[in-house]
Amino acid sequence: MYQSPPSATGSAEDEAVAAPYLRQVLNPQIGEFIRLRRDLHSEPELAFEEQRTSALVAARLEAWGYAVERGIGGTGVVGQLVRGSGRKRLGLRADMDALPIAEASGASWASRRPGVMHACGHDGHTAMLLAAARRLAEEGRFSGTLQLIFQPAEEGGGGALRMIEDGLFERYPCDAVFAMHNMPGVAQGQLVFREGAAMASSDYASITLTGVGGHGAMPHRATDPVVAAASIVMALQTIVSRNVDPQAMAVVTVGALHAGKANNVIPAEARLEISVRALDREVRTTLERRIKALVAAQAESFGVRSQVEWRAGYSVLVNTPEQTAFAREVGLALRGAAGVTLQGPALSGSEDFAFMLERVPGSYLLIGNGDGDSAGACMVHNPGYDFNDDNIAVGAAYWTLLAERFLTD
Repeated sequence: MYQSPPSATGSAEDEAVAAPYLRQVLNPQIGEFIRLRRDLHSEPELAFEEQRTSALVAARLEAWGYAVERGIGGTGVVGQLVRGSGRKRLGLRADMDALPIAEASGASWASRRPGVMHACGHDGHTAMLLAAARRLAEEGRFSGTLQLIFQPAEEGGGGALRMIEDGLFERYPCDAVFAMHNMPGVAQGQLVFREGAAMASSDYASITLTGVGGHGAMPHRATDPVVAAASIVMALQTIVSRNVDPQAMAVVTVGALHAGKANNVIPAEARLEISVRALDREVRTTLERRIKALVAAQAESFGVRSQVEWRAGYSVLVNTPEQTAFAREVGLALRGAAGVTLQGPALSGSEDFAFMLERVPGSYLLIGNGDGDSAGACMVHNPGYDFNDDNIAVGAAYWTLLAERFLTD
């Protein structure tokens, strides 16, 4: 039988009740979803290529009674379940795409596709939400509209924005939306919450410097873009140290500098590739303005022409207070105080769930993948990474309880 959820006070009594609730919420189905996760892991698909994955997701949801729409934002899937007369609408999101990395985990379920692997755990995120989807369809006690969003192309492709532009929230309006991501280095199953700015924006710029090429023995007859580039690399670092509040977070990284091919030739052109991150929307704007101004001034001082191609990436991910407080309460009810971090640190990584949070209030939480010497401690985007299957039960139980508590009459 489905045990009544414990209250959300985080008390010792809650901790005693939470453990059996967690064990019972999925058994005996948990093995099915571990096998499903490993199947997804062995057949990873890159951004906007998630044809097999989205077909599997859609077929499962349809079999459990969800109304399913495929192809939103390319390969996105939404499953909708309406129950009772409740008017509240809840969105839960999982990402599905893999990365262009050759796997070296050694697992028997390792990727069968050369150069592609689930190096960020999106296979696990999909499995967790599917496990909750089945439980909620079969035994969930709620009244309202449940929208399960399976998103493509989180890894740099902006799949969330593509789904939104394709009418996601017009066709499936939500009063709140939530998402969860695994985090290596944090104890397995630990739930980590953060109100406010939780993940950084990510922007990119290509800087082209054009001078006059010449012989390396006669630099006075050339206008050297390499010297200008070198000066710009160093000057860019002063933006964070002198234009950003020391208590704010900002990163300007020059990841590439391309210029010339021979040691005795001054090239006519140099090119820099930079990455820019911030945890505040105003700081993000300041960084763009100062980078463009600094590049122009530095280039002019060396007599070369400059061009900055700015490419806006993901927004700052900001968790809204009310929805984060609610998400914390669900975590405390499920895991007890010892299993919850109430206000974790902000991360300098980026996540396109930020676009959904710009349109709908909600919260993004982390679930520990393992710490210390455990296999789950291997960082994401690493060839040796693998999702911790013990989290499928925890994550699915969390989504189940959150949906039942949110969708109440």
